[in-house]
Amino acid sequence: MHPRRPDGFDGLGYRGGGGGGSREEAGGSTFAAKSFSSSSDLSHWVTTPPDIPGSRNLHWGEKTPHYGPGAAPAPLGGAGEEPYPGSCSSGAGASSEQLNRFAGFGIGLASLFTENVLAHPCIVLRRQCQVNYHARHYHLTPFTVINIMYSFNKTQGPRALWKGMGSTFIVQGITLGAEGIISEFTHLPRELSHKWSPKKVGEHLLLKALTYVVAMPFYSASLIETVQSEIIRDNTGILECVKEGIGRVIGMGVPHSKRLLPLLALTFPTVLHGVLHYIISSIIQKFVLLVLKRKNAHSHPTESASPVQSVLDAYFPELIASFAASLCSDVMLYPLETVLHRLHIQGTRTIIDNTDLGYEVLPINTQYEGMRDCINSIKQEEGMLGFYKGFGAIIVQYTLHAAVLQITKIIYSTLLQSNV
Repeated sequence: MHPRRPDGFDGLGYRGGGGGGSREEAGGSTFAAKSFSSSSDLSHWVTTPPDIPGSRNLHWGEKTPHYGPGAAPAPLGGAGEEPYPGSCSSGAGASSEQLNRFAGFGIGLASLFTENVLAHPCIVLRRQCQVNYHARHYHLTPFTVINIMYSFNKTQGPRALWKGMGSTFIVQGITLGAEGIISEFTHLPRELSHKWSPKKVGEHLLLKALTYVVAMPFYSASLIETVQSEIIRDNTGILECVKEGIGRVIGMGVPHSKRLLPLLALTFPTVLHGVLHYIISSIIQKFVLLVLKRKNAHSHPTESASPVQSVLDAYFPELIASFAASLCSDVMLYPLETVLHRLHIQGTRTIIDNTDLGYEVLPINTQYEGMRDCINSIKQEEGMLGFYKGFGAIIVQYTLHAAVLQITKIIYSTLLQSNV
């Protein structure tokens, strides 16, 4: 494997977010991973993953409704068919069914595109700010974030803002694959039913923790790709993240300094961030979904609910709940994500962009001994706001996401009304 980073720089530092991630992580991110049900029920709702580490799918066995709140399932033309709002005959039912499926697919696709593609520049900048202990400007507001994004685009081109996007998808795939394999060969459940017990919850969280451990070296490699400056960056292959992740595990092929922390030292902060992100987002998602369903049930009774409103009520509560869960968990865990990213990037000889000027590059020469030392150093040298460097990117990311969801809702409301 050929090293991509110059040997002349010693000890350079590592989302969002998750991006980022996250997709954060990039928080994202925030960076977190999509979890598929092992059952054969293809109608089970699967939410989009957050920026690894972290996951958002804790619906605990729930299924997305395919008709409006309180609507009774009456077969249209056969026992296996599901009814849809506004169906008065078999022909109208088939047309309504196709329209509803199209609406669900389009709404989910818009949310997925926004969360993983459109928001990626925010994840890149957020991670660069988090690992840049040199920075005098913390970029806590969206105004400075937009300005520095414009500077990077002007000096380095659009690729500077979308670098590492392919590796974030690879990490998500590795996380999903690892979770499925571990679940198949153990008794650890991938989903929690309504009749859950403390033991089942513990086993489910253990599965998540093991998944984050497996994905950890690849997450480190992805993190490097998202913060590495485009000025000194070589053209890398799409599988470079996998090569460097494997190299990090076996200790070969990746140039690093003596300050590189072993993976064992990174296990606790990585698992802590991932599990906390999953728990917080899952609780908030379930709570918001419950509130929205009750609100829709009272606002639009079955008798008075229009076909358009019924379709929107069937899909948008899930997306809004996922949006709120991701936002809250990314905001609450932002300081921990900053610490995590600095530990991952330390000693990897990575060169980042100067987030103060919008041009030039900086080496990262941190010497943290571990998680506690990193927290104390940031607090003493950069202040409490040092944990929130790049926080303005979170605001931009979720403002953009909310805007796309609202625009999508308006578009589909118009399309559905014209077809009713």
